[in-house]
Amino acid sequence: MKLSVLVLITALAVALSIGLVNFYFQHNLYYLAVSFGISFVTSFLVFYYLFEKYIYTKIKLIYKLIHNLKLGKDLKEALGEYVSADPINDVEAEVKEWAGAKKKEIDLLKKQEQFRREFLSNVSHEFKTPLFAIQGYVETLQDCLLDDPEMAMKFLKKAEKNIERLSYLINDLDAISKLETGEMPINFEKFDFVVLAREVMDSLEDTAQTHKIKLFFKDKYTGPTMVYADREKIRQILINLLQNSIKYGNENGSTAIKIFELHDQFLIEVTDDGIGIEEKHLTRLFERFYRIDSHRSRKEGGTGLGLAIVKHILEAHEQTISVRSTPNIGTTFGFTLQKSN
Repeated sequence: MKLSVLVLITALAVALSIGLVNFYFQHNLYYLAVSFGISFVTSFLVFYYLFEKYIYTKIKLIYKLIHNLKLGKDLKEALGEYVSADPINDVEAEVKEWAGAKKKEIDLLKKQEQFRREFLSNVSHEFKTPLFAIQGYVETLQDCLLDDPEMAMKFLKKAEKNIERLSYLINDLDAISKLETGEMPINFEKFDFVVLAREVMDSLEDTAQTHKIKLFFKDKYTGPTMVYADREKIRQILINLLQNSIKYGNENGSTAIKIFELHDQFLIEVTDDGIGIEEKHLTRLFERFYRIDSHRSRKEGGTGLGLAIVKHILEAHEQTISVRSTPNIGTTFGFTLQKSN
């Protein structure tokens, strides 16, 4: 409501009250009209001055502060520029919007705090498991190093595996940290994705045969597919997705890579016919340390960070990844890559 309208309504109310009081005592319409007129003019001028000086000016100042601080200006700049034509209603709208934004911010902070607690708990757990194992092996070695060298060698190898696991964990955490902060550069180049995919499949062929999994391209997806991305980081993505499909695939199963051409991107899909994933897990699959089957994941040697790294690499490329899955039927991971000009 504008100032003039607000003052007009207030002055009318006061003048009407005074006029009616005079009419009650004088019973004269002339006195009613005169008292109403004088009261109205006097009230309008007085209220306009008071409202303008003590209320409206301060509301304008509050609105300017809210409006300009929302635009990211500092306090000094915020005091000097924007003036609203209707600051009372605008202040109400701005405060409601501000309150809504703050609620969202508080909710986000609560989620981040919960994530931080879970993350620290997971990191602590992931480090304690191999460290306690190494500690146990070293203590046992001290007892049997001279008496049973063969047994000592077995414990040394087990300790070595746990040290390797710690090393993988530290490297993965370091990679995620650098990707998040932009310290790990993305070296874009033009290359044929099909050639890279075949290289990765060849490197994992022995592992796949051990698990009795067949890796293949379907014939119609083997034409040159020129993309613009960081070749080595895309290699890392493919290795991670193919290794997962091998780990969780069924015996005598298969994993296929498919390529679909979009407008200015290629959609790459890695599809297997393995054990699948329940729907309740899909939304959290790319979180750090999130495991569907923690016992099996640790047995297979995973750190629980692979898919989180995949997501961060693609986000650094300004691309996306998604997953769909049906238990006992299979899983498909799909991600996009920019076409090369």
